[in-house]
Amino acid sequence: MSEQEKTPISDFYAKDPIKADQQLFGRKSHADRRGFLRGAGLAALGAALGSGMVFHRNFPAGLLPQALADASVVTGKDGLVILNDRPMNAETPAHLLDDAITPISRHFIRNNGIPPQDMAADGWEMRVDGFVDRPLTLSITDLRRDFEVVSRQLVIECGGNGRAFFDPGASGNQWTVGAVACAEWTGVRLADVLKTAGVQREAIYTAHEGADTHLSGDPAKRPLSRGVPIKKAMDPNNLIAFGMNGGDIHPMNGAPLRLVVPGWPGSCSQKWLTRITLRDQVHDGAKMTGTSYRIPRYPVAPGTDVPVEDFEIIEPCR
Repeated sequence: MSEQEKTPISDFYAKDPIKADQQLFGRKSHADRRGFLRGAGLAALGAALGSGMVFHRNFPAGLLPQALADASVVTGKDGLVILNDRPMNAETPAHLLDDAITPISRHFIRNNGIPPQDMAADGWEMRVDGFVDRPLTLSITDLRRDFEVVSRQLVIECGGNGRAFFDPGASGNQWTVGAVACAEWTGVRLADVLKTAGVQREAIYTAHEGADTHLSGDPAKRPLSRGVPIKKAMDPNNLIAFGMNGGDIHPMNGAPLRLVVPGWPGSCSQKWLTRITLRDQVHDGAKMTGTSYRIPRYPVAPGTDVPVEDFEIIEPCR
């Protein structure tokens, strides 16, 4: 194979992990959770790793083997299973989720784009604008000084948690049960900041933006920009957080500033937060339209084709 024909393993899995899994491992079907490795595929992997692959028949379908990832170690994380490295996504094995407060080292990683290179708290600012009476530009120092600082034990769960068990299979990161965590977050109430900005009656939805960039490198594209209805935004349990488990937020968990919106899909809890805009319509940012983070508004059998117009935004986790 020429250099031009080679594809990075991360890109191979990012586009369609189920197809990648079938091509790399030769799995007969996604429904067969034990998987199946052709002799040639297993031999090739063994040669690449320099040894045999123990328990290879138990690999979950669509999971990027950690030993094959370009970046298999994340500083400050321990024991996570890497599903993808571009963007970085890693889940926590179930046996490491016993703590009432999930240690930072075991908090799962869910990225949609490329994290910012500069995550220094000094100089970090976020804006609040749109349908507000007083647009705000706030540093972390401003947040600490001007608002009540609170700590809350709050659960964040990826909307795709459990996807590996879908039958028929679905594309995307093949989360088993480890895309969930309960950290103690420290910050200020989102509602307090919005009240200070002055929520205008036209505002019906928030729009969140972070400092991460699109995988394509195109600055005009956003990897993720979601929001919530104003009623949910005013819930006193939502935080603009700058602390995690009594210390700084881990870089892969959104340092130095992020939203934490408990009870709703983790995609609403924007990492590397730089802006909250109040809009007079349902937000139509990246991953807010089409079928992204949406479910059919009525029960359907697995694998049923559902018209796009019959999907509704996932709200409270249920």
